Amino acid sequence: MAIAVTPPRGMRDFLPADKAVRERSLGIIRGSFRAHGFDEIETPVMEDAARLHSGLGGDNEKIAFAVLKRGLSPADVAAAAEQNDLASLADLGLRFDLTVPLARFYATHRAALPTVFRSIQIAPVWRAERPQKGRYRQFMQCDIDIIGEAGPLAEIELITATAATLEKLGLTGCSIRINDRRILFGLLAHWKVAAELTDPALIVIDKLDKIGVDGVDAELRALGIDAPDLATLLTELGTGGWALGAGAPDWLDQTAFADLEALRAALPGVDLEFDPTLVRGMGYYTGTIFEISHPSLGYSLGGGGRYDGMIGRFLGTDVPACGFSIGFERIVDLLQADAESALNAVVLVHEKDADPASLVALKRDLVAAGLRVRLERRTKNLKALLDRAGEAGYGRFAFVTADTATSDDLDLKPLGV
Repeated sequence: MAIAVTPPRGMRDFLPADKAVRERSLGIIRGSFRAHGFDEIETPVMEDAARLHSGLGGDNEKIAFAVLKRGLSPADVAAAAEQNDLASLADLGLRFDLTVPLARFYATHRAALPTVFRSIQIAPVWRAERPQKGRYRQFMQCDIDIIGEAGPLAEIELITATAATLEKLGLTGCSIRINDRRILFGLLAHWKVAAELTDPALIVIDKLDKIGVDGVDAELRALGIDAPDLATLLTELGTGGWALGAGAPDWLDQTAFADLEALRAALPGVDLEFDPTLVRGMGYYTGTIFEISHPSLGYSLGGGGRYDGMIGRFLGTDVPACGFSIGFERIVDLLQADAESALNAVVLVHEKDADPASLVALKRDLVAAGLRVRLERRTKNLKALLDRAGEAGYGRFAFVTADTATSDDLDLKPLGV
C-alpha cells in the first residue's frame, strides 16, 4: 500500500519559485519595519498550555494545537477521556498568534528592554482551523508592536510603518479602517446591554457589511437587545467622524483619536477610513483597532489594535501595548516574482562531457560578480529545461562550449527568447 505523500491538511509545501517570492517579500517587510525603528525578536513555537488558554486569545484558544505530555500511557489517555479531562493530558501547545508570546516575552525580559519597546516578530503560527481558501493550519504572521507608549504616538507609528511597508511591497489602493472599542462599548452601554451579552453583540455588529442594518437589528433583537436607533447612531458616527461636537451622545467616550482630520494630517499619504462598526475578533483589544482593506478583496489584509490589559496578566503591573499584523499569506498571493532578481539569476547550459573544473571556475566568477548561477546539462528537450529554470526564478541563460574560456566569453540571453 502506497504511503500518502501530501502535506497534512491545511499545511503546504512551497516550490522554489513560490519560496523565492515569499523570502523576497519577508525581506522587504523586515527591512521596512527596521527602518522605522523596530527590533526583531524570536520566541519559542510552544508556550505553556495554561498561558495559551488564559482567556486572552478569544476563539483562537478553541483551535490551538495541544502537545501531549511525555510518557503518557494508553491507560492515562483512557482515564482522562472517561473523566472528560482531556486538558490534563497536555502541558504545552503550539502558539496560535504572536501577541500572547510577546506579552510573556516582555514580562520575562522587561529589565533588559527599553522603556518603550518596538518589536518585530515574523514567524509561523498554528491553528486547528477547518482548511479552506485563505485559511491554513500553519501560516506566517508579520507583527510589529509598541510596548510602553500610552499615547496615540504608538498608533501613528504603527500605521505609518505598515503603510510604508505595503507601498514597498508594491501594493496600491489599500486603505486602513479605524475604530475604537470604547465607542463600541459606549454604544452597548447606551442600549443597556448586559455584560454577558457584550461579546455576542459585538460579533453581530461586525456583520454589518454582510447583512446590513436590518439584519444586524434583527440579530440583536434575537439576543434580547433593543436597538431602535441603530441606523441613526451608525450614520451619525460614520459621517461625523470621532469629533461629533455638541451633538455627541452622552455615552460616547473620548478616544485616543478625538479628531480624525488631525490624525490624517499626522499620516500624510495614508488613506484612513473611520468605520464605527469595525470590531475585530480578539477579546484582548481595549481601545483603538484597525484593519487593512483593499477595494478588490472581500477580506482584510491585516489588522491590530491596542491591548493595554494583556501584559499585566503576566507581570502584575499594567503596561500599555499596541500592535499591527500584516496578513502575509493573503498579501503574498498578490505579489509577483521580482524581475530584477530574475535578470541576476543565470543558467549555464553545458554538454555532457564538459570539464567540471572549467564549469566550476565559470560559476565562481559569475557568483563573485553578484549573480546567482545554476549549472544545467543540456538535454534533448532544451525548451523544457529552460522553462523549468524560468519558473524557478532564473531570467537569463548561456551555452558553455569548447570555446568558452572565461565568463567574458559567455553570451547571456534572456529566457524566453
